[in-house]
Amino acid sequence: MNQTKPTYKQQGNVGLFDNDETLERLNKMGNPLAKLQEAIDFEMFRDTLEKGLYKEKFTNVGAKPYDYVLMFKIVVLQRMYHLSDPQTEYQIRDRLSFRDFLGLASGDKVPDEKTIWAFKEELTKKGLFEQLFNKFYAFLDENNLIMHEGTMIDGSFVEVPRQRNTREENKQIKEGKGGELWNPEEGDTEEEKKRKANKKRQKDTDARWVKKGGEKHYGYKNHAKVDKGSKFIKKVVTTTASDHDSKPVKELVDENDRGEDLLADSAYIGKGVKRVMRKFGMKDKVIKRNTRGKKISKWQETINR
Repeated sequence: MNQTKPTYKQQGNVGLFDNDETLERLNKMGNPLAKLQEAIDFEMFRDTLEKGLYKEKFTNVGAKPYDYVLMFKIVVLQRMYHLSDPQTEYQIRDRLSFRDFLGLASGDKVPDEKTIWAFKEELTKKGLFEQLFNKFYAFLDENNLIMHEGTMIDGSFVEVPRQRNTREENKQIKEGKGGELWNPEEGDTEEEKKRKANKKRQKDTDARWVKKGGEKHYGYKNHAKVDKGSKFIKKVVTTTASDHDSKPVKELVDENDRGEDLLADSAYIGKGVKRVMRKFGMKDKVIKRNTRGKKISKWQETINR
């Protein structure tokens, strides 16, 4: 016998101003995005974004690109809530507070995960990640929005399309000679020159492979320094995916972090990180792990948790 599973639904009327009332309630409860929106005018980043990402359009055919400031705000959301590209798209569609922060109405088109990824890749290639987030942090600090209760550091992968190169081409790229590849040579026809130029534009000779947790990644890694209290990003450094997480610490940490706790996962264990902490008088709150011949104590396991 077929049994129908009972459904329970709270009865109520849908009003025209339900969203406004929900947002008002969220703001009273302490919506961090509303506070950020009130504190900073994201138009201050438009000039940097447009100059750095400008592409001349020769035709009006095709979809109109998303606004650069909107896309940058999406990256800020992603950083604040530690979201992957698919999760970022999902949360924008699902969460009223996210859409309000981005200025998107319920019927507006939402950038998909591929669009978000492509925008971040372009920021990375043009060296704009660090420039934009340094400006973002400086503004927040000047307006006393950074609490200086501790500094968190973490890295995240920025995947790029995997290259299909010959062994010789890959060898040259590893040797740092990628810029010499696919250049026109004397005697090349105009068609050959054009073909090589098109091929070179599609190649990324700076991205690198790395294997982590049994998974292979190809591309870059963004290392973010985050204020523990406010969860705002203070600084970002971009490296290739193969660079160890601890390598950019000396670029991330500076005089502004003096005396604070340094919180990070076990990838940040090492003499270089300890030197940075000693230099700025920081308290070591890095997760400890077992090493060859040395096991961490029960007390350290408790601290880690």
